[in-house]
Amino acid sequence: TKKTSLHSMPVSLYASKLTSTHFFPSKQQDNREMFRSVRHMIYDLIEWRSQILSGTLPQDELKELKKKVTAKIDYGNRILDLDLVVRDEDGNILDPEQTSTISLFRAHEIASKQVEERLLEEKSQKQNIDINRQAKFAATPSFALFVNLKNVVCKIGEDAEVLMSLYDPLESKFISENYLVRWSSSGLPKDIDRLHNLRAVFTDLGSKDLKRDKISFVCQIVRVGRMELRDNNTRKLTSGLRRPFGVAVMDVTDIINGKKKKKHKFNNCGFHTTGLWVTLKLLPGDIHQIRKEFPHLVDRSTAVARKMGFPEIIMPGDVRNDIYVTLVQGDFDKGSKTTAKNVEVTVSVYDEDGKRLESVIFPGAGDEAISEYKSVIYYQVKQPRWFETVKVAIPIEDVNRSHLRFTFRHRSSQDSKDKSEKIFALAFVKLMRYDGTTLRDGEHDLIVYKAEAKKLEDASTYLSLPSTKIELEEKGHSATGKSMQNLGSCTISKDSFQISTLVCSTKLTQNVDLLGLLKWRSNTNLLQQNLKQLMKVDGGEVVKFLQDTLDALFNIMMENSESETFDTLVFDALVFIIGLIADRKFQHFNPVLETYIKKHFSATLAYTKLTKVLKTYVDNAEKCGITDQLFKGPTQRHVQIIMEKLLRTVNRTVISMGRDSELIGSFVACMTAILRQMEDYHYAHLIKTFGKMRSDVVDFLMETFIMFKNLIGKNVYPFDWVIMNMMQNKMFCRYAEKAFQRINDICSCLSGAFQLWNNYFHLAVAFLTQESLQLENFSSAKRAKILNKYGDMRRQIGFEIRDMWYNLGQHKIKFIPEMVGPILEMTLIPETELRKATIPIFFDMMQCEFHSTRSFQMFENEIITKLDHEVEGGRGDEQYKVLFDKILLEHCRKHKYLAKSGETFVKLVVRLMERLLDYRTIMHDENKENRMSCTVNVLNFYKEIEREEMYIRYLYKLCDLHKECDNYTEAAYTLLLHAKLLKWSEEACAAHLTQRDGYQAATQGQLKDQLYQEIIHYFDKGKMWEEAIALGKELAEQYENEMFDYEQLSELLRKQAQFYENIVKVIRPKPDYFAVGYYGQGFPTFIRNKVFIYRGKEYERREDFEARLLTQFPNAEKMKTTSPPGDDIKNSSGQYIQCFTVKPKLDLPSKFHRPVSEQIVSFYRVNEVQRFEYSRPVRKGEKNPDNEFANMWIERTIYVTAYKLPGILRWFEVKSVEISPLENAIETMQLTNDKINNMVQQHLNDPNLPINPLSMLLNGIVDPAVMGGFTNYEKAFFTEKYMHEHPEDHDKIEKLKDLIAWQIPFLAEGIRIHGEKVTEALRPFHERMEACFRQLKEKVEKQYGVRAVVSCLLTSCFKQIWSFCQKPANSFSIENIIDNFVESHTNCMLLCE
Repeated sequence: TKKTSLHSMPVSLYASKLTSTHFFPSKQQDNREMFRSVRHMIYDLIEWRSQILSGTLPQDELKELKKKVTAKIDYGNRILDLDLVVRDEDGNILDPEQTSTISLFRAHEIASKQVEERLLEEKSQKQNIDINRQAKFAATPSFALFVNLKNVVCKIGEDAEVLMSLYDPLESKFISENYLVRWSSSGLPKDIDRLHNLRAVFTDLGSKDLKRDKISFVCQIVRVGRMELRDNNTRKLTSGLRRPFGVAVMDVTDIINGKKKKKHKFNNCGFHTTGLWVTLKLLPGDIHQIRKEFPHLVDRSTAVARKMGFPEIIMPGDVRNDIYVTLVQGDFDKGSKTTAKNVEVTVSVYDEDGKRLESVIFPGAGDEAISEYKSVIYYQVKQPRWFETVKVAIPIEDVNRSHLRFTFRHRSSQDSKDKSEKIFALAFVKLMRYDGTTLRDGEHDLIVYKAEAKKLEDASTYLSLPSTKIELEEKGHSATGKSMQNLGSCTISKDSFQISTLVCSTKLTQNVDLLGLLKWRSNTNLLQQNLKQLMKVDGGEVVKFLQDTLDALFNIMMENSESETFDTLVFDALVFIIGLIADRKFQHFNPVLETYIKKHFSATLAYTKLTKVLKTYVDNAEKCGITDQLFKGPTQRHVQIIMEKLLRTVNRTVISMGRDSELIGSFVACMTAILRQMEDYHYAHLIKTFGKMRSDVVDFLMETFIMFKNLIGKNVYPFDWVIMNMMQNKMFCRYAEKAFQRINDICSCLSGAFQLWNNYFHLAVAFLTQESLQLENFSSAKRAKILNKYGDMRRQIGFEIRDMWYNLGQHKIKFIPEMVGPILEMTLIPETELRKATIPIFFDMMQCEFHSTRSFQMFENEIITKLDHEVEGGRGDEQYKVLFDKILLEHCRKHKYLAKSGETFVKLVVRLMERLLDYRTIMHDENKENRMSCTVNVLNFYKEIEREEMYIRYLYKLCDLHKECDNYTEAAYTLLLHAKLLKWSEEACAAHLTQRDGYQAATQGQLKDQLYQEIIHYFDKGKMWEEAIALGKELAEQYENEMFDYEQLSELLRKQAQFYENIVKVIRPKPDYFAVGYYGQGFPTFIRNKVFIYRGKEYERREDFEARLLTQFPNAEKMKTTSPPGDDIKNSSGQYIQCFTVKPKLDLPSKFHRPVSEQIVSFYRVNEVQRFEYSRPVRKGEKNPDNEFANMWIERTIYVTAYKLPGILRWFEVKSVEISPLENAIETMQLTNDKINNMVQQHLNDPNLPINPLSMLLNGIVDPAVMGGFTNYEKAFFTEKYMHEHPEDHDKIEKLKDLIAWQIPFLAEGIRIHGEKVTEALRPFHERMEACFRQLKEKVEKQYGVRAVVSCLLTSCFKQIWSFCQKPANSFSIENIIDNFVESHTNCMLLCE
């Protein structure tokens, strides 16, 4: 049994949706491939090593094996991106110290070339594997996809049909038949015997299918049962209806292409409990070969789903006569119904006598043939789109008499109604055309006929009528008329119906010319024409009917043996066919031709006629001469060797030569070889050769600097030529050590020294910061090897730079601030000793500038600017920050004048580094909120130190982050900070103010205008129209009184008008606010042990917000309490998140001095807020068994954010203030009084209000167990002990007593109203409540005094006056106005008295 690898994959099933589960080759998969390759190489090396160590190999074999081993190691190094190893002829590693530079260079070239050849060889081997595979499929150009359905996990609720097929998504068409499995409502196959044997092969696939860009495996599920699943009364419901349920799709391109060779398990995506599990395997060969070679997979019980179309090879004897019919779409008028019909299409095949052909329709492979097929029903859809395909297989002799019949019926969900529904229309199409060819492939727009149901069942009623709209037009009728047309006893309906067909028949053709040849005996008069026309028939159609065509040609020749009339034409036809087979396009039909010759060819005497025709052709052929063409290859260029001892010439050549030159490596090797041979006296002699002209010396040094700078910036050698690169670097260090010793002597008496020094510094810094010297980026083994052989050259050159700097003396000031950046770059190199040696240069710069200008402002500005770019670029770390702080502070504190200012500067830079390091850490973090926080930290720092350019830079970084998250409100506030830096003036814009290319402004006023326009746009998108209006007013003032731009003004005012309308008409979602505490040392410093108020997203619940938080910090633990945590939590190494909802405190702007619409006020309830409250119950003291609420307090915390929300962030840090229980008591008492008063007013305004809420409110307060709700307050606050301990609360206690006293008149009015409205049944309840109230009133008035309010009559009078004032002036005479007003006013005055 052959070993096979299956692809086991669950395909996600989404109800009523088309979805796809793709397998993408990831980087992880590439690494696995690499791992497997390296593992095989290591196994080989272990095996070869054991052979070498055995000592049994002859010398020649041992030498060959060593070469094999080294070649394998070098190949492995290359594919793993390791360094190139150079060897001698025996495979031994070359020692750079014992090998000349030129020899090393040539060894690198040879080794690199060998590795490249090895790579090509490996690639060729892989291609050979692919070629072998392709050859295997080429030998049997048919292949099949084996599918094993493991399970369908889907809660359907009824029986179902599971239809699987192959689909080309780019061409948007199915390429195979369906494989149909009937699934029961119990979740098992209906045919239980096939439970573990649901297998199918999709056959007839060819090389063209292999080359498809994409192939999908599609599963459709059709529910078979009721119209609606939610209908439960099954007795009265129609059953057996086919209804759409779901579809799933998987990309199987890699499986078809053979890229997946091992078993893979695909996790189900989407719904974890829903899916389709299948195993897939590509098999070579046709169905006969597959059954023979893979009997363990494919047997006689395996369903065969054929390709919808011909295979690439049709073998003689392979007879097929399939017609694929696809129901495409329809459009059906609802007729007398109120809704669209539930149309079911029934497909059947009838002959011309009206007899139905039985068992000729196949809904899918694996299922039995049926006599009629019923379509899926789309509920109340006027224009259903089915795209359902069935196969119709009719005996060839019956095709010319058969037609497809489509009947349409409305299906009702109620069984009683459904039985009365009859066929309301019919369509048909004949399978054979009038010219004897079969129905054309493609779409057919069929005519929908209407008639009485009985007439529609009679084939003679409609068979004489046109079946398609094209036929209708050919007969002179209109196919686009809106009104119905009568044809015979049928009426052409306005409904439409489209199908598509595909004929796959080896006996029926759609080509008239080929049909004429195949049926040549029926009309011999046209035989000569038919033979000539054969050469014009499409080759694909000819090879499909190859056996029949060849039989026809030989029969024509042999049956006309007495005549030579057709011999030449037959010969030409045979040559044409053989030429077709020889064509690359049809070369896979060679086996078909050979099979025909061996098994089916029977015209044994045809050769006599064929050879005669051939001889005639040969005799008349003209011999053509052949001219040989000579091709000359490109001549090789001869390269001359540059004089080795002319160093300057070599240097100039290296400088001028491009990096793409083939010779550049050789010239650099020559230069390196020359420098390598030079000793001390050579360098001294080199300087002397320039004579007394010091300018020549400077020119030489400049050339050398330029050359090395170019070599450092653009490496000549590949990165893996480590030895050559390190040799080049070593020569630079030596050159610097020997030649640069004389730079000070040369420059001390030379006016142009500055440029030489400057070039030296920049070159040296570029050298020690080059990638090839950053040892910390290498593996430990490579780092140790380089340190052992070459040392850390960065340290050597760094010390040279330090010494050169200190030797500048009085010239140092010329290099400030230009050299601050390069020196900073050098100090940031992560080499501790180098940092310690070079950081003091900064203090020397500070000191130098201070002595010159009495400040070090230029140095400070430059280092801050450069530090930002360097840290963002990846340089700098915590150790550098510590060293910078320690070293510079030590130097500054020792200086007489720089002690204070220097320390301030150092602390400033350290703070900046903290923020920049935090920013860099999360710069590429997926959590954009963390990035925003760090960005704000940095921009606030730059704002604090008044670095406007850097501040604006980070403002736009923050703005971009907000726009990525659709935080348009926050983006607007961020841009507003930039706008506030600008004036409404004609003052020119500095370069740093216009950091974005989108702004084209010459003046600050113009830039501010553009910014305001953009900010208003963002506020509009964020629905912050109040803010947009405020900015618009400021901008309008400029347009109207300064710019006089009335066109812009009018447009702006129209926007403002729309904003005002939006405020009062558009309902805006109110976001919730959440307090979030991040506790524990595991959080980044910028949020660690801090509390923030977050503004939630629209309609975001706390649960969703918490889930979002925990997604950002997956290792964090959610705290279950809202109390502040202790130090144990704060100092722990973990992460703890505390989250709860807080309530924003309304802070109305002062302009709202009178009541306004709630639609206006609602904005300020959740916007422009800075104070947030949270209340939680706490118990103080021991629990009182008699009154569990005696010691229960409400602790209310007010959180005040650093800035108002919303702002430049959706969150801000907070500080909390705990309100005392006394203040809480005052607030609670005030709310209770307001509640009583409000309910009293409601009952005064509306006498019909129900009394129950008032009863509950009053009784809950006057009940003896509650006693007004202030008993606990008396015990807690009205005691001598409390007054003694809290003398500052005297006024608050008096206010609380006053509120208690005021509660009595409010309650009295409420009880009075209650007595008027109470029913007799509740009279006892009311009398008890009155008695309780009298007791309460007596107690309160005795202790806290009497309070009184005007009665309801006074309130009524005021309402009369107010109502009167609201009436229009023209509704009364002046006398009525005066009389009414005087009467109301008098009543009010009397009541007041």
